[in-house]
Amino acid sequence: MTEATTNVLDQLSELLTIVQKHSPNTGRELLIDRLSAHLGLRADQIGVLTEDVPGHRFVDFDIAVQLVADRDPDNAMIGIGGGDMRYHSAMSDLIQNEWSAKIPVSQPDLTVLPDSATTERQCLGFGVRLFRYEDQPVAVLQREANPRRGQDTATLEVMCPDQAVSGRLLAEVRDLATQHSVLRGQVISLKQTGYEPNARGVTFLARPDVAAEDVILPAGTLDRITQHVLGIAEHADELRARGQHLKRGILLYGPPGTGKTHTLRHLISRATDHTVVLLSGVTMQFVGLAAQIARTMQPAIVVLEDVDLVAGDRDFAVGPQPLLFEVMDAMDGLDGDADVTFLLTTNRVEEMEHALTQRPGRVDLAAEIPLPDLQGRMALLHLYSPDEAFSESVIEQTAARLEDTTASLAKELVRRAVLLATIAGVEVGDEHLAQATDQMLDDSEELSRVLLGGRRPQDERRLVESDWSEVCDVDS
Repeated sequence: MTEATTNVLDQLSELLTIVQKHSPNTGRELLIDRLSAHLGLRADQIGVLTEDVPGHRFVDFDIAVQLVADRDPDNAMIGIGGGDMRYHSAMSDLIQNEWSAKIPVSQPDLTVLPDSATTERQCLGFGVRLFRYEDQPVAVLQREANPRRGQDTATLEVMCPDQAVSGRLLAEVRDLATQHSVLRGQVISLKQTGYEPNARGVTFLARPDVAAEDVILPAGTLDRITQHVLGIAEHADELRARGQHLKRGILLYGPPGTGKTHTLRHLISRATDHTVVLLSGVTMQFVGLAAQIARTMQPAIVVLEDVDLVAGDRDFAVGPQPLLFEVMDAMDGLDGDADVTFLLTTNRVEEMEHALTQRPGRVDLAAEIPLPDLQGRMALLHLYSPDEAFSESVIEQTAARLEDTTASLAKELVRRAVLLATIAGVEVGDEHLAQATDQMLDDSEELSRVLLGGRRPQDERRLVESDWSEVCDVDS
């Protein structure tokens, strides 16, 4: 290759570089020019301070940044033009790469996310807020989490000629995000179904409304549980002043269908100022996150329902130990003065007793929710029956026949009685409840009774347990 040819190629290469850097005059304002004009310096000469934000807290941080920005009446919000690569590029990449001279200002990307079970908030999903803070110009890029793009966390990226101001801004934003959190005082679940309002891993649920008179338990049981959950919260300041810990663990145990979940719903309905995090089944793997939310949003309640189902499961644990131990580690990790209640329910307390006694102090109240006695069964029939549909004598006779049955069975029994009357085209009465009871207690309905929480006959149950023990060889 001759020297002349080499010189020509060098000149063409320089020309190509100039062409690549050139941005046609389309009349659109460039991002780097807008940022530079606002910040008073070339934007590519200013450092960027980045804050990672958990996806479920993005709405909180959007609120916090807006609160700060709105102090400046001249604040503005701009978007970033270009293709999909902009979503994967940090602020420094957007203003310092050779193609940054081609990125125009555009409309900001807005996203709508739930901030309660019934309401939503319009957030800045991807865009820049421009405002002054401590009399310094700042630019804050907000980017929501988007797992589909490989972005599991949201980010805030702050630019300011004074880096110290950027740090103080982020510190205040964190505080405001906690003070104004949309999670505070809400009932939430970390279980995603795709149908309920969902904000990046958090599902908002309506707070239940269950009155005390609708909870049928042995005398004194509900008062004892309520005092331990809500009484401690009500007197939290006095207890702290006297050196007493607030963190508590409560275990509700008993056969299926006896009212453990119903009791939980009553407690949640009364704890109106508490943040409640519900976990069940495999979502208990998120117990660490639940404890973190509870600590931040206290007073709080973390509900772990049917914990026995995954008590020995290692598949969903963070480490090699069973999930129940992960639960207890999370309970133990909170400070003693944290106003946080862990509410656990189990149908098989014997499977948990050994683990709980090996980690004493995690559960400080174990309350049995037993099968209802005669008075309890009468109260349940009254609760589920239409007003004045059945006489007191028939209610008592029916309750006497329903020994070893649960609230679930009583509820279904009343429904069957009402259905019989409806089919006959008459008002429901004593004869329909008696007929429904006969049907329910018939031998052909044995499995139905068991599925509704009723027990098998005592002799048969012992035989089944004996056979099962032999099959499992539990003594070996």
